[in-house]
Amino acid sequence: MMSLSNRRYFLLNIPASKLAALSAATLLSACAVQTRVNTPPPPRVYVAAPAVTAEVAAPGVEVAVTASEPPPALPEYTQPPCPEDGYLWTPGYWHYGSAGYYWVPGTWVQPPRVGVVWTPGYWGFSGGVYGFHPGYWGPHVGFYGGVNYGFGFGGVGFVGGRWDGGHYSYNTAVNNVSTTNIHNTYNQTVINNVTINKVSYNGGAGGVAAVPTAQEKAAAQEPHVAPTAAQTAHIQEASRNPALSAKANGGHPAIAATARPGSFTGPGVVGARGAVAPPAKAPTAGQPNTAHGAPNTEAPKKGAPPAASAQAPAAKAQKPHPKGDSDRDKKHEAEDAGKSR
Repeated sequence: MMSLSNRRYFLLNIPASKLAALSAATLLSACAVQTRVNTPPPPRVYVAAPAVTAEVAAPGVEVAVTASEPPPALPEYTQPPCPEDGYLWTPGYWHYGSAGYYWVPGTWVQPPRVGVVWTPGYWGFSGGVYGFHPGYWGPHVGFYGGVNYGFGFGGVGFVGGRWDGGHYSYNTAVNNVSTTNIHNTYNQTVINNVTINKVSYNGGAGGVAAVPTAQEKAAAQEPHVAPTAAQTAHIQEASRNPALSAKANGGHPAIAATARPGSFTGPGVVGARGAVAPPAKAPTAGQPNTAHGAPNTEAPKKGAPPAASAQAPAAKAQKPHPKGDSDRDKKHEAEDAGKSR
């Protein structure tokens, strides 16, 4: 190995031109060594997030409204007669508004088109709240919570009628249909293998333990038709009726079902069992309250004469006679004279 003194001697004896060339080569070699090479970074690897499982009762059916408490039990009522051929039955249910639960009466309605059937709405418990899944029209009846609404809606499917071509046929075993006016009927006995109860919601404490079948899941994915304008008006009319509030009727609405949507008075209105008739309309000032035969309970005005009940007893009513008071026979006169002694 060359010593330091020899290295100095060697460098001093190198001509200047060669020394310059040697220095340039040294610098170039150093730059070459220090040159950085930019290589592309490795591709990113995306890891999918774990799937989150949630309680979904019926795919494709959204929740319209939620409540913190479960709906009341379904009231018991009879089905009003079908008004005309072509009307389909839609069962009543509890809806929810600003004042709490209110009853939407069951009713006969005209479907939006031929070939569709009604899937009732239902309440389902999920995520700590009760959510209402609205009903819809479709080619087949889908999942409605397993709730037994009656009249063909026993919790699974529908056995109250069927489409035969362009005409709807009614099963008179479960529907109130007059065969005198409606001729496209049949009678098929329905065997109900489920426990009969009036629970009005699915899941949660005390709710119906039912999950959608494969057929009901398929029906939920089919094209749906929203409730008709008559059905929407029917719901709105129910929400404005104080007598249908659960707080007012205690779960026994006086208007449990109607023959036509929105017709809450007159023929075809059916009340629930145990329901109390809605209070009579308040009388106007100075007029007795005679609505529905109700007695006048207004307090007498100051200075007014006492009521008839505080006066002398009224004369005893006489027994009516076939010939009238002006021409009574002697037999009736004798009877009256004997009673007055």
